Amino acid sequence: MTLVSQKQAIVNRILNFSCVDGPGNRLVIFLQGCNFKCINCHNPYTINHCDHCGDCVSGCPTHALSFNQQNKVVWDESLCTQCDQCLDICPSHSSPKVKHCSVDEMLALIRKQHVFLSGITVSGGEATLQLPFIVELFKAIKADQELCHLTCFIDSNGYLAETGWQRVLPYLDGAMIDLKSWQNETHQWLVGRDNHRVIQSIRLLASAGKLHELRLLHIPGKSDLDQEIEAISTLINELPNEVKIRLNAFQHHGVVGEALTWQKCSKAQMEVFYQSLQAKVSNSIMLPSVYI
Repeated sequence: MTLVSQKQAIVNRILNFSCVDGPGNRLVIFLQGCNFKCINCHNPYTINHCDHCGDCVSGCPTHALSFNQQNKVVWDESLCTQCDQCLDICPSHSSPKVKHCSVDEMLALIRKQHVFLSGITVSGGEATLQLPFIVELFKAIKADQELCHLTCFIDSNGYLAETGWQRVLPYLDGAMIDLKSWQNETHQWLVGRDNHRVIQSIRLLASAGKLHELRLLHIPGKSDLDQEIEAISTLINELPNEVKIRLNAFQHHGVVGEALTWQKCSKAQMEVFYQSLQAKVSNSIMLPSVYI
């Protein structure tokens, strides 16, 4: 008898095919909720959870939002035109356009297109806030004869504790971790938390052979990575050579509030950062392909 999984995740959206969220062609699951409050977040409506205040319901032009019998806001995707008026209205800067998906429902979706996929990536928000769901999903994929060829990746801010990583490591093929600044004070200001756990996660995943990509964010005059080349290169030189280093250029796309007044990172500025880092590390460094 097949056991039915009860583990569920709050899903912001699912991207059926992506070639930029890990190796090959991947199905990407974006989970709602984040433990960072990045000033520069390019998807700020994935940070908070809907508190069901209902401010968005009356303003929906297609009546895709309503209250259920439990007085919770529910979303009817079939009526939604993605006008995003609900996002503009929301006082919590959250999204009511989420789904509650069980592991079994997710497996059924993956199974429909598994022959076209190289793997699965769970992103966010911050994916690891829903770690029990991820562990059960990855474990089920690895145990399934039809799906076990798929690689299982996590895209994370790196704030998960070591005990959490140890739970998922047996089923994890790779992780992509963001490092947004080197100085702890700068990191605290930028995202609302320190960076000690992030650096610990980078080292832990690298030692386990599970760090696929380290991402470095360049915000001219705000983040400090371009001023900390010696420290960053020392960290990178601790990592296996196969770990990819991806440079991300801050842009205004998707951001709100104060960050819209910040200077965007130009191609020339990124090139200076790249050249400084390349001179000190042997790992492959990837530059942004577009600046928008």
